[in-house]
Amino acid sequence: MALEEGARSCLLRFRHQLEQDIKPSYLMDHMISDGVLTVDEEERIKTQPTRKDQAVALLELLLRKDNRAYISFYNAMVKEAYNDLANLLHHDLPRVLPGAHTPSSDCCTPYVQAMLSEGGVPQRPVVFVSRPELVNRIREKLYRLQKEPGWVTVFGMAGSGKSVLAAEAVRHHGLIEECFPGGIHWLSIGQLDKPGLLVKIQSLCFRLEQSLDSQSHYRPPNTLDEAKERLRFLTLRRYPRSLLILDDIWDSAVLKAFDIHCRILLTTRNRSLADSVSGAKYEVEVESGLDDNKGLEILALYTKTKLHGLPEEARSIVRECKGSPLVVSLIGALLREKPNRWRYYLHQLQQKQFKRIRKSSSYDYDALDQAMSASIEVLPEEHQELYKDLTVLEKDFKVPAKVLSVLWDLVPEEVEDILEEFVNKSLLFVDSNNKPYLYYLHDLQLDFLVEQNRTQLESLHNKVVHQYQQHYTDGPPTSGDEECLYWIRFLTCHMAKANLFQELYSLMFSLDWVSTKAQLMGPAYLINDYVEYGPILDKENSEVRSQFQEFLSLNGHQLEQRPFPDVVQLALSQPHTSEVYRQALLQAQDRASKGKLYFDWLNKNSVESLSRLVIHPHQGSIYSACFSHDGAKIASSGASKTLKVFKSTSGEKLTEIQAHDDEVLCCAFSPDDGLLATCSSDRKVKVWNVERAMLLRVFEEEHEEQVNHCQFTNTTRRLLLATCSNDKFLNVKLWNLNKPSSQNTMFGHFEPVNHCCFSPDDSYVSTSSNDGTVKLFQVASANEWKTINVRDMFAESDEEVLVKCSTWTADGKRIICAARNAALVFDVETSEMLLEIRTNRLSTVQYCHACPTSNLLAIAFSNYAVELWDLEANKKMADCSGHLSWVQRVQFSPDGSQLLSCSDDQTVRLWETKKVHTSSAVCLKRDSDVLFNDEEIIVSAADNCNRLQVRDGRTGSVLFQSEEKSSRIRCTCLCRQPSAVALGQDDGTVQAAGLTASQILRKIGCRIRRLLTSFRGLMLAVGLHTGSVEVLEVPSGKLLATLQGHTKTVLHCRFSQNGQTLITSSEDTTIRVWRWQSNECKVLQGHKEQVRCFSLLSTSPADTRLLSWSFDGTVKMWDIESGEKLRDIEAHRGAILSCHVSPDGCLFATTSADMTAKLWHCETWQCVHTLSGHQECVRSCRFSWDNRRLATGDDNGEIRLWSVKDGSLLRICSRDGKDGMDSLHGGWVTDLHFSSDNSLLVSTGGYIKWWDVEKGEALQTFFPSGTALKRIHVSSDFSTFVTIDSMGILYILQRVV
Repeated sequence: MALEEGARSCLLRFRHQLEQDIKPSYLMDHMISDGVLTVDEEERIKTQPTRKDQAVALLELLLRKDNRAYISFYNAMVKEAYNDLANLLHHDLPRVLPGAHTPSSDCCTPYVQAMLSEGGVPQRPVVFVSRPELVNRIREKLYRLQKEPGWVTVFGMAGSGKSVLAAEAVRHHGLIEECFPGGIHWLSIGQLDKPGLLVKIQSLCFRLEQSLDSQSHYRPPNTLDEAKERLRFLTLRRYPRSLLILDDIWDSAVLKAFDIHCRILLTTRNRSLADSVSGAKYEVEVESGLDDNKGLEILALYTKTKLHGLPEEARSIVRECKGSPLVVSLIGALLREKPNRWRYYLHQLQQKQFKRIRKSSSYDYDALDQAMSASIEVLPEEHQELYKDLTVLEKDFKVPAKVLSVLWDLVPEEVEDILEEFVNKSLLFVDSNNKPYLYYLHDLQLDFLVEQNRTQLESLHNKVVHQYQQHYTDGPPTSGDEECLYWIRFLTCHMAKANLFQELYSLMFSLDWVSTKAQLMGPAYLINDYVEYGPILDKENSEVRSQFQEFLSLNGHQLEQRPFPDVVQLALSQPHTSEVYRQALLQAQDRASKGKLYFDWLNKNSVESLSRLVIHPHQGSIYSACFSHDGAKIASSGASKTLKVFKSTSGEKLTEIQAHDDEVLCCAFSPDDGLLATCSSDRKVKVWNVERAMLLRVFEEEHEEQVNHCQFTNTTRRLLLATCSNDKFLNVKLWNLNKPSSQNTMFGHFEPVNHCCFSPDDSYVSTSSNDGTVKLFQVASANEWKTINVRDMFAESDEEVLVKCSTWTADGKRIICAARNAALVFDVETSEMLLEIRTNRLSTVQYCHACPTSNLLAIAFSNYAVELWDLEANKKMADCSGHLSWVQRVQFSPDGSQLLSCSDDQTVRLWETKKVHTSSAVCLKRDSDVLFNDEEIIVSAADNCNRLQVRDGRTGSVLFQSEEKSSRIRCTCLCRQPSAVALGQDDGTVQAAGLTASQILRKIGCRIRRLLTSFRGLMLAVGLHTGSVEVLEVPSGKLLATLQGHTKTVLHCRFSQNGQTLITSSEDTTIRVWRWQSNECKVLQGHKEQVRCFSLLSTSPADTRLLSWSFDGTVKMWDIESGEKLRDIEAHRGAILSCHVSPDGCLFATTSADMTAKLWHCETWQCVHTLSGHQECVRSCRFSWDNRRLATGDDNGEIRLWSVKDGSLLRICSRDGKDGMDSLHGGWVTDLHFSSDNSLLVSTGGYIKWWDVEKGEALQTFFPSGTALKRIHVSSDFSTFVTIDSMGILYILQRVV
């Protein structure tokens, strides 16, 4: 059939764009595979001299072909990531061909082929025998998923053909069109660990997102929970009527990762696996084997003989094969090459000469053993040895021929010929959906090889490592192709199994290896390696192993970013004593000598690691951890199905109990610490004696779904246990431990209940549910007292609101609920919301807990963070970083002195509340000033106890600290000249300050006597919230002057060059020029809105002109000697956000919320150029030192470089690396500075970036612990950089040389 007119028109319309961009050689591979292009046609196209000529020839050919060719061309572009071009063709994809609904052509329509190819569904095997009865039974179950989500389980013994049947069942036009128009998506699972499963789901999410708008792409999810949520969103919102096929599921824990309320077909050997998930369930059993006729049909196809022409031995062979499609195929492949050996192979099967003992009784392995043995025996002797090498392959992992080329030391073409021989004999399988082809063994074949070569496993793995080392003498491969990924993923495994421990140490204690593996596979696999091989590595050096693991756990979120960060730069933030830092510094020094930029964090030792104790109690996610009521013990439980109790002081294990048959979701101590309750996905609630580790009670009858949470009453006065579950109606229960059944059931929720907890006086129990509510029940009567509709607080979104948990304040008057990305505080009596703590929109609140002794609230997040908030001040007090994965639970100790957190990263961390509180709370404000003087760096800033601090920048030590000010400090500035410092205050006053040298020495110790000498002669000005300004002498702290006049907050202050004059600006719209020693003042009035900043036109004492700008859109020039206004213009339609004067004093630039920047002449005040192009507010600007360029930065993180001469755009600094917050810089670009030679530019936003000015490319990035950097201070030689982040951490960064 000819090409549809719409498709033809589309090709012609976009022909030019396609010819410009496509690489025909990549696309033609897929089209040949689909059968729409011949090899001859490909050769003719390849004879064209250039890529563009080849593209022209391919499109000419397409226009002469049919709809199938157009669809294949479209699919090829999707697979090769030409997403923009594929979108152009998508609208005109031909519809179903006439007659495609007829049964004979149902599985062959282009629509079906395109659907299955896009979804990765395996093609039919070379020899395919139809089993219509089973296929129709599977289809009949799949049709039941048309109206609602659910599970279809295809189960049967190994080798029974379940995967082929599943693929065949969906090869049906009507089924896809009616039930699964959103697509069919195939995922091969097998026996995966959690990192492996995460990679599978990541690849599925990536495949699904490829078909969407490019704006919908996110970074890969880096935990299983995050991946599950991403997949849930994609299947419910973007592909609502699609089918997910999970092939070869072994473990119910894996299946739970896909329990996302979608349509799933799974193949498994275990019939009961689907019992662990929710939703409608249907089953199809695949009988233990083929019937005789089907087995004969396979043999006939292999030997190209008609059924009635098969010899009499054929039926006996099928029976000896026990009906296994795999074994029959092995024998068929042998007979194809030796068609006269029917009697010989039958005799081998009957003799059962090769027998082995198997642990599993689910499969008769003798027939397989005979078939495998016979198949291997007919191989040439050298090929038998090569086949033995396949013993080292991992289950469920497909390898390209290149890996075996390295292993066998043969050229790839020769390897492919050998592999083709193995495939033809059914000794190996090939996945031809991929280019290059990938090869793999059936689980049963791999079992056979492992059993046969058990005594040689170590030497076989040794050979793999040896061949790798011979081939990759210059370091690991980094290409990112299938071969590279195999080595990066499994090299450590081969070394461990070969007992090559020294090689394993060298590899895993190498920063180069960490960098390579993290870049190609993400940090999850690396962390898993350090956990899995920890016992081996600890024999060499447990401290180094811990340092590498800690580095990865603290920086895992950075290592997920794209573009990939510089691992050496990240590692330079590690403690000076760390092996990670030592290697990083050596590499940085070496690369710096070749021109690369690196920056060492000089004062990092002054920033403590806040976690007191880190414990790895379980293998697998930890879902719950809790303190005993005396604070001496901690209990934890999780995916490992165990309950553990250990000392809270040391982490020493006290008790370990194999508690449940499935994941343990919660554990809780009784008020006297004598009992522990646990609840599980196995639907049971158990009560244990802590001291004797003995089971006392099991409640297993009443909850019919998984039990999510359990908690005892707070006192022993009337001991009760509350539980909640995923049951539809009877989901909250109270238990009296002396009764065999529940004492009360609370009715009201009709969706799963995630959490329950008693009020402090045990009068009420609060329940948090997926229905978007928190309900309060009276404990005595079990009646509902009131409902808090949390979902109403998220009215702006139509997505469901799941309330994760609730916690009561110590006085019982407020209740805090966790939902989405917020913690909401409600008044218990009135149900009114009192406070909302809304956080990063990309992370969800997993749990929260109110401190029993203070106003602190601990919040656990999906972005690995734990935060402490003061509920009275509505202010974040601390950020406890360290977890690698989602934090599932937080809890304060009963006395409030400690906080524990547990996470999917398999750790429980303990934090000292006061230490975390004070070290995070006593942090610096971002408004700061810095003096660079030879080797000295002096930093002044307020802390958030509202004290002024002066610090030694190299060590971070405090040189001067004022008393706490009654009015909030808003700005500060330093002056070297007559030894003082000014502070601006909120009350409108300005002060100047002195302790004697001996007094200050008593405060900070004689250790820094040498430093004080050089710090003499400093002044510090401080602007306060009340509008006052103080001038202080440093280091004495002596108050030199208090300047009052401003009526509102002082926003900016600056000394003149000689230190005699202090200039301040304020929210009161005025600027004041103080002769601070005599208290004389000139008031510069004229602005209509706050004046956030100003600038002297030059540093010359003779030039008394001052430039000021304001949110009122105006720029004004003043003479500070006379107070006269010299110029006044309305520069912008919006607020002016920044201004900078060129170094030669001829021009100044302004940037505005109106998304423009302007260049002005200082003498004529004419607008020289208007610079348009930014898509957001332009927040910052800076001239280069040679006056030739202007850099501007906006609120979308974009930086533009302009020519000052003609106003033309020179560069847009690299658009790569858009992060999860949809910003190119992690936030607004707040500050910019050029190097003195104008070759480099530094910028601040969510992090610090250094740029090549000529190329507009990022050269280096420094990621602080916090975000939202306000400004950066740069030394004149561009070697030292000082800034403060949103967490109040001071960073002194020095360029590595």
